[in-house]
Amino acid sequence: MKSRNVLYHLLAGLMLAALLLAACAPQAGPETEAPATEAPAATEPMAEAPTQAPTEPPPPAEPLKIGVMSDLSGPLALFGNEMWEGLQLGFEYATDGSMTVAGRPVELIVRDDTSDVDAGTAAARELIEAEGVDLLIGNTSSAVALQVQQIADEYGVVYFAAPAASHDITGKNWNPHTFRVCRDSAQDALTIAGWSLENVGNKYMILAEDYAFGQATATGFQAAFTALGATVEDPIFAPSDTTDFTPYIQDVLAKQPDGLILIWATNTSAQILFDQLTTQGVTGNIPFITGFSSNDLTKLLDPGVTGSVGLIVYHYTLPNTDANDALIQGYREQFDKLPDLFSECGFATAQAVTAALEATGGDATDTVLIAALEGLSFEGPKGTYTIRPEDHQALAAMYVVKLVSVDDPEERFFELVQEIPPEEAAPPCDAPNCQ
Repeated sequence: MKSRNVLYHLLAGLMLAALLLAACAPQAGPETEAPATEAPAATEPMAEAPTQAPTEPPPPAEPLKIGVMSDLSGPLALFGNEMWEGLQLGFEYATDGSMTVAGRPVELIVRDDTSDVDAGTAAARELIEAEGVDLLIGNTSSAVALQVQQIADEYGVVYFAAPAASHDITGKNWNPHTFRVCRDSAQDALTIAGWSLENVGNKYMILAEDYAFGQATATGFQAAFTALGATVEDPIFAPSDTTDFTPYIQDVLAKQPDGLILIWATNTSAQILFDQLTTQGVTGNIPFITGFSSNDLTKLLDPGVTGSVGLIVYHYTLPNTDANDALIQGYREQFDKLPDLFSECGFATAQAVTAALEATGGDATDTVLIAALEGLSFEGPKGTYTIRPEDHQALAAMYVVKLVSVDDPEERFFELVQEIPPEEAAPPCDAPNCQ
């Protein structure tokens, strides 16, 4: 009986524990739902990245076409080739070797004008009309340049005279499209006149080549010397193809001036002239007032003329500038020789063109380019060059030198007597804007 009671109490305790456990369990109801197990979200296939089309390279920039006219095979070929060589090196230097200006590749299109007016004007028109050049650079002959500058003005194309030196180009024949970084022949007279009156005398005669350069230069010399108090007879003009200078030389010998101003450019007849001046007794007796020429012509001079003093536009031994160092190095590397008289002219012209086009962002439109060029100043082979706004003539240094050798193997032919600063060698401003 006792065991039955124990079993009863044990069962009752188990039932009470079960009820208590049930009371503690959470109850499902309308407000509290049992948490449901979330089904995993369906995985959608990932969209493929769109295939990127290959990037098209930007279209190449329009080339900057520059028409170049120079005497490469005619009577002034010595000078024409010097300018052309210097021009190429100048663009390489000014563009840091890239031959691009403001992103535009430079394309030089050259024509041999042979210093012939018809050939030169035809080349100018062909370069503008057929080649579509943005600007023009050239000519060696002033007679050609005086015509080409009018064509450039007609077509609205900027033109750089190089190395044509007639004062009329930036004087009475000037137009807004004409610029010149190279020297103006009037600078020649201003460079040497003062020195001559102090060291040679007061009485002068002029023998000049009878064409545009000789005529304009003779006028400049006569004006500059006369203004300083010298007596200068009217110039004697001789044709470019003269082979017998005897009548002119005899006139000089009869009048015995203190100095003879010689203005001659054509290579072949210049050599004949100097030979006859020597054989007929002028050399060594009457001092020459002249501009020393290219190295090749200096080598042909009689050794008896060493000690002569004259002006020179440029010689590689004279300036001490970074640009001149680059010009010398470029000549040695590319042409296996040294720069010459008009190498600087071409080099500096390329610098001016590059600097102006960089300023315009490559825009060669005439009005935009003219505005960038007027007053432009830059550091070139001879130091600082500044383009005068009124007549577009660059002002730069000139030199008075003494000839000390005609056969130095390194062409060290000259000793510097005096460097004439730009402002002292500045030619008269005779363009319409100067009035």
